[in-house]
Amino acid sequence: MARGLSIDISPPVHRGMKELDKSAFCTSVTVLAAKVPPAKAGKLLAANELKTLVLLGCQEQGASLSSLSRSGRPGELPPEAQEYLKQESAEIVPHKLDLDYDYWIADDILASILPEELVEEAPSGFASVGHIAHLNLKAEYLPYKHIIGQVILDKNAGHIRSVVNKTSTIDTKYRVFKMELLAGESDFIVCHHEQNCQFTFDFSEVYWNSRLHTEHGRLVDSFKPEGVVADVFAGVGPFAIPAAKRGCGVFANDLNPASYKYLKQNVKDNKVAELVRPFCEDGRSFIRSVFNRAFDGPFRDPPPKKNSAQLRQERRKNSPPPAPRRRRITQFAMNLPESAIEFLDEFRGVLASANGGERALSGLYGAEDSEAMPMIHCYCFTRELEPEKAEIDIRQVRSIPFLTIVGVANAGTSAICCHREWRTSWDIRSGRRHHTTGCEMYCISFRLPHAVAFAA
Repeated sequence: MARGLSIDISPPVHRGMKELDKSAFCTSVTVLAAKVPPAKAGKLLAANELKTLVLLGCQEQGASLSSLSRSGRPGELPPEAQEYLKQESAEIVPHKLDLDYDYWIADDILASILPEELVEEAPSGFASVGHIAHLNLKAEYLPYKHIIGQVILDKNAGHIRSVVNKTSTIDTKYRVFKMELLAGESDFIVCHHEQNCQFTFDFSEVYWNSRLHTEHGRLVDSFKPEGVVADVFAGVGPFAIPAAKRGCGVFANDLNPASYKYLKQNVKDNKVAELVRPFCEDGRSFIRSVFNRAFDGPFRDPPPKKNSAQLRQERRKNSPPPAPRRRRITQFAMNLPESAIEFLDEFRGVLASANGGERALSGLYGAEDSEAMPMIHCYCFTRELEPEKAEIDIRQVRSIPFLTIVGVANAGTSAICCHREWRTSWDIRSGRRHHTTGCEMYCISFRLPHAVAFAA
């Protein structure tokens, strides 16, 4: 029987249950039914006069029973329904429905077992990562964590095999949350699909947030196929691999050896090895070296789109591939909101001769061309939950001495960053709640100032 229709049948209440007893949810309810010949059952189900009623198809003594009302009195049926059933010579009879644990959804079961004060925010929703359901349980729900996990596992059988809860303890070096298995299999290696890419990783060893799939897509869609992307905190590749499939050359870095391991696997599995170069370095070292790497080892230009005849003709000519030419970085992705903003000072002097040596970097990143400098997309947190206060907090860039944003225009969507040569236009993207920390996450995008990059 579908939820949200006229019959409202709640499961038996067992407040405070901590070990799931499915037999405790067996119950019966008597409803009215229309007894009609089987041949009329389809017509009855499709009747406009009965569209507000719940219909239950079953067989009893060669007739089809259609459940109409939880009441036992025909007089409580809507007049139009009574008239229609009379015209169809339907017999109104009582019918007993036997219901058990399998009948109700997770919301119903949790509402019947949790204390009343916890029902309203009962955590039946979850983030799905491959076969894992990931919860962020508040402290008041922890005494019921295992039964919550079991109910979610039962009600999502087929695509969920494990239910985990991330704790508040976080690895300070690799930013990976500890997790606890609540129900199901102790198998944390998942195969997750996003943006037409396949990602394999151990969810207990790397960072992954499925709620960011829209943001991953938004940023990657802003990259031009001919661009070169430097992903400073690449993780297992949610930005790097879709960008490569788009045609971008990508330098992808992550300090976590586990992330680096799965990043390399995902590069191979998604067949983008020619366009993604993985690294396992500290983010500061990566920023200082990646401009030189791009200059010394450029990417080939993305191949032009050709039809089958053109491709066959090229194969017959057996012409060599064009020489690599893409050596200018066009985008930086910095998706480590806890601390990425603290790495911005590493861009100072990154293109100066002291860092670039004799490389002709000024020819690639010329001062005359305002768009020659790469865009930087830096993610950050703020504990201010109201949008106006959050933007003020971000603009002040707390505890970042080298950078202060002092002006705002266009209703808070852009700002002016001023500190000596740091003067550029910023775009502050709307944030989303980080469920574990309670902070809001924002993306700040700006073009690297020429004066900063070439500072002595």
